[in-house]
Amino acid sequence: MRTNVMGILNVTSDSFAESTPLVTGDVVDLDAAVARGMALADAGADIIDVGGESTRPGAQRVPEDEELARVLPVVRALAAEGLHVSIDTTRAAVAGACVDAGAAIINDVSGGTADPGMLSVMADSGVQVVLMHRRGESSDMYAQAVYADPLAEVCAELARAVDAAVAAGVSTERIVIDPGLGFAKTPEHNWALLRALPTLVSLGLPVLIGASRKRFLGELLAGADGSPRAEGGRDHATAAVSALCAAAGVWAVRVHEVASTADALAVGAAMRPIGDDAVHTRALMTHGATIRLSGIEAFGRHGVFDFEREHGQQFTVDAQLWLPHAPQADSLHETIDYSAVAAHIERLIAGEPVNLIETLAESAAAELLSTYSCSRVAVTVHKPHAPMAAVFGDVSVTVERSR
Repeated sequence: MRTNVMGILNVTSDSFAESTPLVTGDVVDLDAAVARGMALADAGADIIDVGGESTRPGAQRVPEDEELARVLPVVRALAAEGLHVSIDTTRAAVAGACVDAGAAIINDVSGGTADPGMLSVMADSGVQVVLMHRRGESSDMYAQAVYADPLAEVCAELARAVDAAVAAGVSTERIVIDPGLGFAKTPEHNWALLRALPTLVSLGLPVLIGASRKRFLGELLAGADGSPRAEGGRDHATAAVSALCAAAGVWAVRVHEVASTADALAVGAAMRPIGDDAVHTRALMTHGATIRLSGIEAFGRHGVFDFEREHGQQFTVDAQLWLPHAPQADSLHETIDYSAVAAHIERLIAGEPVNLIETLAESAAAELLSTYSCSRVAVTVHKPHAPMAAVFGDVSVTVERSR
């Protein structure tokens, strides 16, 4: 899956994305804002994310009519130019008006919780929606940055936001999740979430990551005196994070400076291996025989979301088992009973639900390795009906284990 680049267009008076603010007093420089959006697209942005109020720590809210006056003309003009526009807002009225003006995505940093009318607008709009994780408002969010297990708690709170959106009528095919780096999170929390990107992606919904120019990158790149590097000096680090995000399979990265991230993603795409070359090479080096079982199907209730547990779906598993020695005497005792392996896998799929297909694959690999006379196993769990907005053929996870 190709990772999209979401370019940030802040129609505010205090953004560090723009060298010259696009708002002076109460006046929006519409021509400059549209030119900035077009420049982001020319640099490689797939999506232009238009926002009318700052969400940086300590930021105060602007009145709804002022936010709408800032963003609506810009969204309308960019959409008229054929650009794929996102509206970054927590207000239902602003989101609805911008969708009517041509916005194709509603990006809500509150995850649909700040405005009681937002989920209804999301449901009625028919457009893609981003539900971000946060705690509190910009003015007090750091006071709530307390986690025993950042990944587990963020995933659980995102799952509740998704369930609320689905209950309000938003189809899962339209939902994107965002772990909310920097929102009620310390640098340690941000890094923990970035290290866990494969787990976030495996939840089955597209993932948006917004690390661009954030303070935790500035602190990583601090000078000798300990002062965080200034926002404008964080773009190389942002591009590095973007490349790692793409390698992990995220849907999009949200960035201020598009060109460096677009270049980093292009390099990553060119280096991506075609096919499972590593597994194939290791198989060729094995002197025994390899048993392959493909397409073992069973019904299971695995998934992090309530509706997945309630309704269930079909899962498919492929397994490879390496024998330490090739059979010599044409005897079943020298090999493995294929039907027993298939039945074992069917029981695991239909058994106790787990949140992640990684967990299911790990469990199956461990059990096969401990139960049968093999030197190594590889188990691939396919989730072809994962709740994703993108058009896709399959989602799968492979786990290999050896003695």
